[in-house]
Amino acid sequence: MSVEWKIIGDDKVSAIGLGTWAIRNYDQAYNAYLYALTNGINNIDTAEMYDSGRAEEFVGRLVHAVGRDNIFITTKILPDRLIDKDLVLKAGRAALKRLGVDYVDLYLIHWPNRNLSIEEQVRNFEILAKEGLTRYIGVSNFNVYELDKAIHSLARERIVAVQLHYSILHKSEVENEMLDYCRRNNIAIQAYTPLERGAVAGHPVVKQVADKYGKTPIQVALNYLISQGNVIPIPKAEKIEHVKEILGSMGWRMDVKDLEILRGI
Repeated sequence: MSVEWKIIGDDKVSAIGLGTWAIRNYDQAYNAYLYALTNGINNIDTAEMYDSGRAEEFVGRLVHAVGRDNIFITTKILPDRLIDKDLVLKAGRAALKRLGVDYVDLYLIHWPNRNLSIEEQVRNFEILAKEGLTRYIGVSNFNVYELDKAIHSLARERIVAVQLHYSILHKSEVENEMLDYCRRNNIAIQAYTPLERGAVAGHPVVKQVADKYGKTPIQVALNYLISQGNVIPIPKAEKIEHVKEILGSMGWRMDVKDLEILRGI
């Protein structure tokens, strides 16, 4: 089992992270995430919206167990906070309190606030970095036009990551424009819902490729994403066996012709 690494900002993070959206059993998930964090994964994604802050508290339990320096934490702010810098700071401080940390590594705008210009919302948002609540900033659910506008609106920070829905079954939006744009601008893509809630496991083409490599369809679906260079999938895993399967997605590559077959799905 070989862990791979990607870059966010100036940091090395595991090529696959773990998301915390819609965890059903926190105690069971705690054991799974603890296993991940002690077997090479150092990259956890959460948000204030997830279970009304309980997901951030869950990540805080993990931090307490493994130490702050051993987790690259991403969290996300709700768009309605972005109308005012004081509201942004208030939300940021509340998130840090739930997480039990002094700072996060990456803070994202969860999705654009449609009542504010992109320029105004990102300028209000970047105060989180200026005040030391986060090391890096980024966005989530922005299209290429919005991302470009955000980049050119910042006064002092840079956008190091964008989080998008991206999977082997949902890829045209990312691959048509965003992938190349982010490569040119040194922006990591965090791919959420990379397993389509398990639907990738039943796809006949994915299964066929998986059989060829002696891997599972889940492993092929994740490996396809990490083969894209700057892409970091963030699946959820509530059981240790799921984590082990995810870890087995790293450390190998498919032939170019098989990647093309999967790209054609």
